[in-house]
Amino acid sequence: MKKFYLLILLIISTLLVACGGGGDEEAQADETSVIGDDIEGATELTYWTFATQHVDLFEESAKRWNEENPDNPIKLVAEAYPFDQMHNNLLLSLQSGKGAPDIVDIELGRFANYLQGEPQLESMNEYVEPIINQVVDSRFEIYAKDGEYYGIPTHVGATVMYYNTEIMDEAGVDIDSIKTWDDFINAGKEVVANTDSVMWNVSTTDWLMDYWPMISQQDTDMFDENGNLIMDSQTHIDTLQFLQDVIYEHEIAELTPGGMNQSEEFYGYMSEGKSASILAPIWYMGRFLDNMPELEGKIAIRPMPAWEEGGDRSAGMGGTGTVVTNQTEEVELAKEFLAYTKLSEEGSQDLWTVLGFDPPRWDVWESEAVRENNKYYQYFGDNIFDVLLDVREEINVLNITEYTPDVVTEYNTNVAENVLRQQAQTPEEALKQASETIKSSMNE
Repeated sequence: MKKFYLLILLIISTLLVACGGGGDEEAQADETSVIGDDIEGATELTYWTFATQHVDLFEESAKRWNEENPDNPIKLVAEAYPFDQMHNNLLLSLQSGKGAPDIVDIELGRFANYLQGEPQLESMNEYVEPIINQVVDSRFEIYAKDGEYYGIPTHVGATVMYYNTEIMDEAGVDIDSIKTWDDFINAGKEVVANTDSVMWNVSTTDWLMDYWPMISQQDTDMFDENGNLIMDSQTHIDTLQFLQDVIYEHEIAELTPGGMNQSEEFYGYMSEGKSASILAPIWYMGRFLDNMPELEGKIAIRPMPAWEEGGDRSAGMGGTGTVVTNQTEEVELAKEFLAYTKLSEEGSQDLWTVLGFDPPRWDVWESEAVRENNKYYQYFGDNIFDVLLDVREEINVLNITEYTPDVVTEYNTNVAENVLRQQAQTPEEALKQASETIKSSMNE
């Protein structure tokens, strides 16, 4: 099936080239930014992304690079495309051997597709290995194959709990006393008994915000390290049972309005004080600032509750690996610039100051640059990186495969709906059925 799929991609690529150089309409970017076009002799590097805010990071880096390297300037042409279009065009370009950019972002869930066979990407080991002891290495492993690091992560995506301290204080709960999920349930009972709020919400269309991080913190995933599907294991069943129980047995949680905590319906609900906490990665801070400004000064960040005393209290969720393709004519310059942008101390600091992300290099988490007062500290308080430092060694590797998107779809479409909303299946029944469905597609 894989060979057939790749053959189809090659045929489509050939047809596109024959019809006019790859299809002008397909190649239209939503946004194009050029830095350094006014510098004589600058070497051009092209960069593709699906996230327009990432362009800001590379623009800042290109400006700084040209100031610091006047004898080796670059002309950066950064283009932002729609998500699917960019990933599809990139895959076609790499398979056809032409049309790929020098540098490109690849989303975590799609990355495995680009590691099939011999990756058409350049190894970044010479830049990663010297600092591997200064980074959250689990976030580099998900973009690696056979000991070669191909993708440079954009953030750790450390998952934390966001507590509404106004509600928690009204309930008489000290958030620092919540160490385990059992503590969380007990705190939730106090919230429900003493306030007009629930403790938490459980998603039905976005497992990234509860089920997946709760699995990861137990050092497991949908696939094992060998790519075997294990989503119907007892750990998975028990975790899904926990999510069902907090809603229907303990009655401390509700289904997330809008299905996910990244919906307009949920933002309004949370802003009105209907729920006391959110489980989400650090990058979710931007959602608060943009969509829930009323909660400024009321939200505190703490580690995830552990499943048992001494257990892991975080998980790395979401992500983008930036790569250098093997079609670049400026291999060394492209690799050096990518490392400069995302692995250097200054670049790592920019990941925080420009994008509001938790940099993969934990050694900059104590630097003055990331500790300077800004809009995030004003909203959440000054302990953001203290929490991250506390949990940095408790973030496990994710086992991403080409079938991970199938698991996500199956969970969001059927498992969560049947178990959490309809209560039509037990967690075991739903997960075993989903496992059989996905295994069937894997064997095609």
